[in-house]
Amino acid sequence: MTDTVAELVEATANKKLSTMNYKENLKNIKTFIFDYDGVISDGRIWVIDGERDQVRSSSVKDGYAMHYAIRKGYRIAIISGGKGDPMRIRLNNLGIKNSDIFQGVGNKMDVFEKYCSDHQIDPQTVLYMGDDIPDYTVMQNVGIATCPADAVPEIKEVAHYISHQKGGYGCVRDVIEQVMKVHGDWMSEDAVIWKAP
Repeated sequence: MTDTVAELVEATANKKLSTMNYKENLKNIKTFIFDYDGVISDGRIWVIDGERDQVRSSSVKDGYAMHYAIRKGYRIAIISGGKGDPMRIRLNNLGIKNSDIFQGVGNKMDVFEKYCSDHQIDPQTVLYMGDDIPDYTVMQNVGIATCPADAVPEIKEVAHYISHQKGGYGCVRDVIEQVMKVHGDWMSEDAVIWKAP
C-alpha cells in the first residue's frame, strides 16, 4: 500500500515538473511541426469516387493561427502519413510552402531528421504535435511534444503537454497561441489583417 502511494506521489511530482518545463521551454520554440490527420483535421476522411478524392475537415481557427505564425517568422512544417491535393492546397493557402509539406510518409523520424538537418534546425527548438503511434519517436526527440485531447494513450504518455482541444477543433491554435504569447507576438497591430500568401 505504501509503495502505491509513493508511486502516485512521485508520478504527480513528475507531471508537475513536466508541466513547468513545458511552460519554461515555450520561449525556445521557433518551429512547429504538425501531423495532419487527427491534429489539423479531426481524423475523419470522407472517401469520394473510390480512393481518388478524400475530404477532410479542419478548423479555420487553427488555419488562422498557422497563417499568422508564418507571417511573424515562425517555421511550420507538416509530416503526415495521409496525402492528397486538397491537403496541400489548404496548407499552401495558409502560407505553408510545398517544401515544408511531407505527405504519404512511412517513417516520420527519417523525414524529421532530414528536415532539421537540411534547414539547420535544433530539434530542441521544435514543438511537435501528433496524435497516434506513428508520431511516437519524433515526439521523443523534440523540445516540446504535444498532442490533442483525443490522442491515443501511448502518445499522451510521451507528451509534455496535452491540449484541452481535440484534433481538428483548435488544438493547433492552442499551442501556437501559447508560444506566440510568450514571445510577445500574438496580438500585434497586424493580427487583424489577413494577408494572402
